[in-house]
Amino acid sequence: MKMITAIIKPFKLDDVREALSEIGVQGLTLTEVKGFGRQKGHTELYRGAEYVIDFLPKVKLEIAVDDDTADRVIDVIRSAANTGKIGDGKVFVTTIEQAIRIRTGEDGDQAL
Repeated sequence: MKMITAIIKPFKLDDVREALSEIGVQGLTLTEVKGFGRQKGHTELYRGAEYVIDFLPKVKLEIAVDDDTADRVIDVIRSAANTGKIGDGKVFVTTIEQAIRIRTGEDGDQAL
């Protein structure tokens, strides 16, 4: 089993969610986060005053999938979240040692 964590631009969320639904992903966890990478933030004008926004709003998706589905999910996220501009985000893949559904006690792939 794999945990796929994707950090994407907020306005790409609907595109990514729809694309994941099309390939059968049944659930994900979403967290609104802020951060920066190479993009390093930007400056904005507000009521005539210029100020720096160091941490940019992003969306963090966490999706637990079986090993056979992981590559397909990664490809779908990459294509749906891509704008071709700096700050598109990142995808991280980690191994899940164990998963247990609390309600039924199912474990492993059945818990996903």
